[in-house]
Amino acid sequence: MWPKRRKENSPSPAVMAAGVGPIIRAMGYSDINECWRLDQRCFSDGEAYDKETFRYLLSHGNSVCYKVVTEAGEMVAFVVGMIEGDGNGHVVALGVRPEDRRRGHGRRLMWSIERGFYERGVRTVRLEVRTSNDTAQKLYFDLGYKIIRRMQRYYTSGDDGYLMIKTVG
Repeated sequence: MWPKRRKENSPSPAVMAAGVGPIIRAMGYSDINECWRLDQRCFSDGEAYDKETFRYLLSHGNSVCYKVVTEAGEMVAFVVGMIEGDGNGHVVALGVRPEDRRRGHGRRLMWSIERGFYERGVRTVRLEVRTSNDTAQKLYFDLGYKIIRRMQRYYTSGDDGYLMIKTVG
């Protein structure tokens, strides 16, 4: 059901269990400031969320959120999701510190949020991605997401977005 393979440059499960290297942890309200600062670095194109949005997302009872932290406790990546009123999961934001990209953090966070959604009864997950963001699209395609539709001028910059979905479980 859940992937057992790992990317060449990501830590092994034994390394992660031993607490060596970056590990995934649940993220909550106390992580607002650090998550917001990282989001500002990840989305410097004007699409970063404001602090109030993170305050809402990280404190809501239907949120499903994880972070990747170093041994020193520094956040290098995060994913924020919500279970919506229709019972579907929505990946609201996935961010990886620019200098830590291409190390498997995004993939590991997506597996974690999918598992978190599944454990809370969610069977369908959706997300939005820029039509110009080929790297993110490749990750989502590799994870089994499918494009459902193109959304004209979805982003505040005027860029189009794709709506993608996946059935989990």
